[in-house]
Amino acid sequence: MLDDADRRILRQMLADPELDPTTLASRAGVTPATLWRRLDRLRQRGILQGIEARVNWRALGYEVEVSLRFTLDKTEPRAFDAFTAAAREVPEVTEIQTFLGSVDIRLSVIARDMAHWQQIYRDRILPLPHVTDIEPLMLVATLKDSAELPL
Repeated sequence: MLDDADRRILRQMLADPELDPTTLASRAGVTPATLWRRLDRLRQRGILQGIEARVNWRALGYEVEVSLRFTLDKTEPRAFDAFTAAAREVPEVTEIQTFLGSVDIRLSVIARDMAHWQQIYRDRILPLPHVTDIEPLMLVATLKDSAELPL
């Protein structure tokens, strides 16, 4: 699926996403023309989906991050769709994940401080539809946050 040159390119991109194309090609051991062809092929195959910006929410004044695990009312056929549509409208929700098991959905929510968190929870989270249980988990520390893959 991937050859050594593709792996080198991807490893270098993951290690330093801000590399300019000439430096990336050099570090990956390929010519700039080869780099462009390979990047194009990786995009066409769906392996490389794009380059995205990672925003440091704390640098913008958001000091609180909470993970909320929800169990939804399984007797309501539209519960999942209604809940996810409403959750997408909450600006402080940064991530929505679904699961199989006792937890149906997990939201990541950011807030400026505890007072802001309480306001978000009371005004935006509690009114979300079809919730039978909520388990909030306050983030204390991130011990590993890496996009690196074993390439």
